[in-house]
Amino acid sequence: MTGETATGKTVTGDSAADERLRRWRMVLGGESADGTGCALSGGDAAMDGALSALYGAGKERGAGGRSAGLGASAPSVARWLGDIRTYFPSSVVQVMQRDAIDRLGLSALLLEPEMLEAVEADVHLVGTLLSLNKAMPETTKETARAVVRKVVQDIEKRLATRTRATLTGALDRSARISRPRHREIDWDRTIRANLKNYLPEYGTVVPERLIGYGRAARSVKKEIVLCIDQSGSMAASVVYASVFGAVLASMRSIATRLVVFDTAVVDLTDQLDDPVDVLFGTQLGGGTDINRALAYCQSRITRPADTVVILISDLYEGGIRDEMLKRVAAMKASGVQFVALLALSDEGAPAYDREHAAALAALDAPAFACTPDLFPDVMAAAIEKRPIPVPDSDQPSVRLM
Repeated sequence: MTGETATGKTVTGDSAADERLRRWRMVLGGESADGTGCALSGGDAAMDGALSALYGAGKERGAGGRSAGLGASAPSVARWLGDIRTYFPSSVVQVMQRDAIDRLGLSALLLEPEMLEAVEADVHLVGTLLSLNKAMPETTKETARAVVRKVVQDIEKRLATRTRATLTGALDRSARISRPRHREIDWDRTIRANLKNYLPEYGTVVPERLIGYGRAARSVKKEIVLCIDQSGSMAASVVYASVFGAVLASMRSIATRLVVFDTAVVDLTDQLDDPVDVLFGTQLGGGTDINRALAYCQSRITRPADTVVILISDLYEGGIRDEMLKRVAAMKASGVQFVALLALSDEGAPAYDREHAAALAALDAPAFACTPDLFPDVMAAAIEKRPIPVPDSDQPSVRLM
């Protein structure tokens, strides 16, 4: 009988059984009931200690039994952050950091520059920093901005090129020309437009009118309004939407407006050249007045037929529900393409107001969650006035994940 250790070494007989016990000991955490009788040493003991500090019995602050071992000491937290980066891959480190902030109340320590320099930066950490923005001392703000900028640059590197390419193609296709050259003819649309000229005796269509793909012009072809709910639960969506807003604003043929709201409305369009400035212009938390935000966006629309409004919100409305729905209906009736995203994040659909989502679906305004990787496809469909690529579902609100 043979087996393999975590380091890839082949073991046989009793050694394989010992390795199984070791693995069970790491999983069970060494409490009195784990039943393995296995002792750890070296790197295993250090890894187990890092896990126990966060996930040990009585891990919730104030719970009975043995408490988690980080306490509120900045030096001990710094050591722990170093340990988990030594023993675990980056994706696991990010999850553990998130759990430490949520379970052990370590948010206050993120106001210290040395803590920010030690953490593994990700979208969720950015959301936490933005929620602490107003309480952040001046000595920490520059470090916090550096952390946020690193995450933003990573997101831009991952998404910007594809977004520009996808939307440029959509803009070209939406700008049809009536006298295209052969290679510019959109044959599918041309045939459909000339079906009345079908000659059965020849089995062919006579194309009296050719429809072609247009070329992107320097003038603005579409106006896009990103209307972002900045309540605390939407933190990751705010980060991604700000990055996409900056990417869209860099495209000459699109006029982009970015609006954030809680119970007040703030237009951050003039800061779109730097998504970090946009993010630090938000204030996560507070109430929600979607109706007021949509009223502001509606008042800024000058070319309804060429406008796409993306509402990013969990739809928990604290304002006037009926007025909100009337505004959506009015915008759609005027020619605006309207899409509601329950989340723009990697995690999936959040908690959201199902009644409001169903009401929007009844207005033919889809409400669904979307991953950042698929957001360009959603935007392209809206620009071309095609059906939004939402998976088939019997539910009024679904996920695009």
